[in-house]
Amino acid sequence: MEEEFRALLRRVRAELVSPAEFSAYERLLELAVDGAPVPGPPAAERADRLADILVATEQPLWAREIAAFTLGVRGDRRAFETLVLLLNYREPVRCATAAHALGRLRDPRTARAAAALATNPLRTAYALYPVRLLTELRAPESVPALLSTLERLLAAPDHCWPVARACVEGLGVLGDGRATRALLAARAHDRLRPAADEALARLRGGEG
Repeated sequence: MEEEFRALLRRVRAELVSPAEFSAYERLLELAVDGAPVPGPPAAERADRLADILVATEQPLWAREIAAFTLGVRGDRRAFETLVLLLNYREPVRCATAAHALGRLRDPRTARAAAALATNPLRTAYALYPVRLLTELRAPESVPALLSTLERLLAAPDHCWPVARACVEGLGVLGDGRATRALLAARAHDRLRPAADEALARLRGGEG
Protein backbone atom coordinates (compact mmCIF):
# COMPACT_ATOMS: atom_id res chain seq x y z
CA MET A 1 0.00 0.00 0.00
CA GLU A 2 1.57 3.31 -1.06
CA GLU A 3 2.04 6.12 1.44
CA GLU A 4 -0.50 8.41 -0.25
CA PHE A 5 -3.19 5.77 0.23
CA ARG A 6 -2.20 5.25 3.86
CA ALA A 7 -2.47 9.00 4.43
CA LEU A 8 -5.89 9.05 2.78
CA LEU A 9 -7.14 6.23 5.00
CA ARG A 10 -5.78 7.89 8.16
CA ARG A 11 -7.48 11.16 7.24
CA VAL A 12 -10.80 9.51 6.45
CA ARG A 13 -10.78 7.42 9.62
CA ALA A 14 -10.27 10.58 11.67
CA GLU A 15 -13.42 12.04 10.08
CA LEU A 16 -15.70 9.15 11.05
CA VAL A 17 -17.97 9.61 14.05
CA SER A 18 -20.67 6.93 14.14
CA PRO A 19 -20.60 3.12 14.39
CA ALA A 20 -22.40 2.95 11.05
CA GLU A 21 -19.65 4.98 9.40
CA PHE A 22 -16.93 2.82 10.86
CA SER A 23 -18.72 -0.30 9.61
CA ALA A 24 -19.10 1.17 6.13
CA TYR A 25 -15.42 2.13 6.17
CA GLU A 26 -14.34 -1.41 7.05
CA ARG A 27 -16.50 -2.85 4.28
CA LEU A 28 -14.98 -0.42 1.81
CA LEU A 29 -11.47 -1.42 2.84
CA GLU A 30 -12.27 -5.01 1.87
CA LEU A 31 -12.81 -3.74 -1.68
CA ALA A 32 -10.02 -1.18 -1.80
CA VAL A 33 -7.06 -2.86 -0.10
CA ASP A 34 -5.21 -5.66 -1.84
CA GLY A 35 -4.37 -8.49 0.49
CA ALA A 36 -6.88 -7.44 3.15
CA PRO A 37 -7.05 -9.77 6.18
CA VAL A 38 -10.57 -10.82 5.26
CA PRO A 39 -10.69 -12.49 1.81
CA GLY A 40 -12.83 -10.47 -0.53
CA PRO A 41 -14.38 -10.96 -3.96
CA PRO A 42 -12.25 -11.29 -7.11
CA ALA A 43 -10.39 -8.19 -8.31
CA ALA A 44 -12.73 -7.48 -11.23
CA GLU A 45 -15.80 -7.68 -9.00
CA ARG A 46 -14.18 -5.43 -6.41
CA ALA A 47 -13.41 -2.86 -9.11
CA ASP A 48 -17.01 -2.95 -10.32
CA ARG A 49 -18.30 -2.43 -6.79
CA LEU A 50 -15.92 0.48 -6.26
CA ALA A 51 -17.11 2.02 -9.51
CA ASP A 52 -20.71 1.63 -8.34
CA ILE A 53 -19.89 3.76 -5.29
CA LEU A 54 -18.93 6.64 -7.58
CA VAL A 55 -22.36 6.84 -9.15
CA ALA A 56 -24.61 5.65 -6.33
CA THR A 57 -26.78 8.20 -4.55
CA GLU A 58 -26.24 9.23 -0.93
CA GLN A 59 -22.65 8.01 -0.75
CA PRO A 60 -20.46 10.06 1.62
CA LEU A 61 -17.64 12.04 0.07
CA TRP A 62 -14.99 10.01 1.86
CA ALA A 63 -16.29 6.79 0.32
CA ARG A 64 -16.25 8.28 -3.17
CA GLU A 65 -12.73 9.58 -2.56
CA ILE A 66 -11.37 6.21 -1.46
CA ALA A 67 -13.10 4.43 -4.35
CA ALA A 68 -11.88 6.96 -6.93
CA PHE A 69 -8.32 6.93 -5.62
CA THR A 70 -8.19 3.13 -5.61
CA LEU A 71 -9.49 2.87 -9.17
CA GLY A 72 -7.40 5.79 -10.39
CA VAL A 73 -4.03 4.47 -9.30
CA ARG A 74 -4.94 1.14 -10.88
CA GLY A 75 -5.63 2.81 -14.22
CA ASP A 76 -9.42 2.33 -14.18
CA ARG A 77 -10.83 5.27 -16.12
CA ARG A 78 -14.21 5.02 -14.43
CA ALA A 79 -12.60 7.12 -11.69
CA PHE A 80 -11.88 10.06 -13.99
CA GLU A 81 -14.95 12.25 -13.41
CA THR A 82 -14.87 11.91 -9.63
CA LEU A 83 -11.15 12.62 -9.47
CA VAL A 84 -11.54 15.77 -11.57
CA LEU A 85 -14.27 16.99 -9.24
CA LEU A 86 -11.98 16.36 -6.26
CA LEU A 87 -9.10 18.11 -8.03
CA ASN A 88 -11.22 21.26 -7.91
CA TYR A 89 -12.46 20.75 -4.34
CA ARG A 90 -12.29 23.44 -1.66
CA GLU A 91 -10.08 21.33 0.63
CA PRO A 92 -6.45 21.25 -0.59
CA VAL A 93 -5.80 17.84 0.92
CA ARG A 94 -8.48 16.30 -1.29
CA CYS A 95 -7.10 18.15 -4.32
CA ALA A 96 -3.66 16.70 -3.61
CA THR A 97 -5.02 13.17 -3.33
CA ALA A 98 -6.96 13.52 -6.58
CA ALA A 99 -3.93 14.93 -8.40
CA HIS A 100 -1.83 11.98 -7.28
CA ALA A 101 -4.38 9.49 -8.60
CA LEU A 102 -4.93 11.39 -11.86
CA GLY A 103 -1.22 11.42 -12.50
CA ARG A 104 -1.25 7.63 -12.42
CA LEU A 105 -4.55 7.14 -14.21
CA ARG A 106 -3.06 8.39 -17.52
CA ASP A 107 -6.43 9.17 -18.99
CA PRO A 108 -5.98 11.29 -22.14
CA ARG A 109 -8.68 13.65 -20.88
CA THR A 110 -6.73 14.57 -17.75
CA ALA A 111 -4.53 17.29 -19.21
CA ARG A 112 -7.47 19.07 -20.83
CA ALA A 113 -9.42 18.96 -17.58
CA ALA A 114 -6.47 20.21 -15.53
CA ALA A 115 -5.83 23.00 -18.04
CA ALA A 116 -9.46 24.12 -17.86
CA LEU A 117 -9.28 24.27 -14.06
CA ALA A 118 -5.91 26.03 -14.00
CA THR A 119 -6.95 28.74 -16.46
CA ASN A 120 -10.41 29.43 -15.01
CA PRO A 121 -10.18 32.91 -13.46
CA LEU A 122 -13.12 32.14 -11.18
CA ARG A 123 -11.30 29.16 -9.63
CA THR A 124 -7.80 30.57 -9.18
CA ALA A 125 -7.80 29.81 -5.46
CA TYR A 126 -8.14 26.10 -6.31
CA ALA A 127 -5.64 26.04 -9.20
CA LEU A 128 -2.50 24.98 -7.34
CA TYR A 129 -2.88 21.24 -7.80
CA PRO A 130 -4.11 21.44 -11.41
CA VAL A 131 -0.97 23.48 -12.17
CA ARG A 132 1.27 20.92 -10.47
CA LEU A 133 -0.51 18.10 -12.26
CA LEU A 134 0.03 19.78 -15.63
CA THR A 135 3.74 19.97 -14.84
CA GLU A 136 3.83 16.28 -13.99
CA LEU A 137 1.91 15.26 -17.11
CA ARG A 138 4.13 17.18 -19.57
CA ALA A 139 1.21 17.19 -21.97
CA PRO A 140 0.77 19.48 -25.01
CA GLU A 141 -1.69 21.49 -22.94
CA SER A 142 0.76 22.03 -20.09
CA VAL A 143 2.91 24.95 -21.24
CA PRO A 144 0.07 27.00 -22.80
CA ALA A 145 -2.07 26.57 -19.67
CA LEU A 146 0.74 27.48 -17.27
CA LEU A 147 1.73 30.49 -19.39
CA SER A 148 -1.85 31.73 -19.61
CA THR A 149 -2.35 31.37 -15.87
CA LEU A 150 0.95 33.00 -14.95
CA GLU A 151 0.46 35.96 -17.31
CA ARG A 152 -3.02 36.54 -15.93
CA LEU A 153 -1.78 36.39 -12.34
CA LEU A 154 1.12 38.76 -13.02
CA ALA A 155 -1.38 41.34 -14.28
CA ALA A 156 -3.97 40.74 -11.54
CA PRO A 157 -4.27 42.93 -8.41
CA ASP A 158 -4.21 39.75 -6.30
CA HIS A 159 -1.34 37.72 -7.70
CA CYS A 160 -2.25 34.52 -5.81
CA TRP A 161 1.41 33.89 -5.08
CA PRO A 162 1.30 30.11 -4.44
CA VAL A 163 -0.33 29.45 -7.81
CA ALA A 164 1.90 31.94 -9.63
CA ARG A 165 4.99 30.34 -8.07
CA ALA A 166 3.80 26.88 -9.08
CA CYS A 167 3.41 28.13 -12.66
CA VAL A 168 6.95 29.54 -12.62
CA GLU A 169 8.38 26.33 -11.20
CA GLY A 170 6.41 24.22 -13.65
CA LEU A 171 7.56 26.23 -16.64
CA GLY A 172 11.14 25.74 -15.50
CA VAL A 173 10.64 21.99 -15.25
CA LEU A 174 9.00 21.81 -18.67
CA GLY A 175 11.86 23.77 -20.22
CA ASP A 176 9.95 25.37 -23.08
CA GLY A 177 11.47 28.52 -24.55
CA ARG A 178 8.03 30.06 -24.98
CA ALA A 179 8.08 30.73 -21.24
CA THR A 180 11.09 33.06 -21.29
CA ARG A 181 9.19 36.34 -21.56
CA ALA A 182 6.73 35.45 -18.79
CA LEU A 183 9.53 34.26 -16.53
CA LEU A 184 11.42 37.50 -17.06
CA ALA A 185 8.26 39.39 -16.11
CA ALA A 186 7.90 37.23 -13.00
CA ARG A 187 11.34 38.41 -11.86
CA ALA A 188 9.84 41.85 -11.19
CA HIS A 189 8.05 40.39 -8.16
CA ASP A 190 10.15 39.69 -5.09
CA ARG A 191 8.14 36.63 -4.15
CA LEU A 192 8.66 35.05 -7.56
CA ARG A 193 12.20 36.14 -8.37
CA PRO A 194 14.11 33.15 -6.88
CA ALA A 195 11.85 30.63 -8.61
CA ALA A 196 11.95 32.63 -11.85
CA ASP A 197 15.75 32.80 -11.78
CA GLU A 198 15.96 29.06 -11.30
CA ALA A 199 13.46 28.43 -14.09
CA LEU A 200 15.34 30.72 -16.49
CA ALA A 201 18.59 28.98 -15.64
CA ARG A 202 17.02 25.65 -16.52
CA LEU A 203 15.78 27.01 -19.82
CA ARG A 204 19.18 28.42 -20.70
CA GLY A 205 20.86 25.20 -19.70
CA GLY A 206 18.55 23.14 -21.89
CA GLU A 207 17.05 21.19 -18.95
CA GLY A 208 13.41 20.20 -18.40
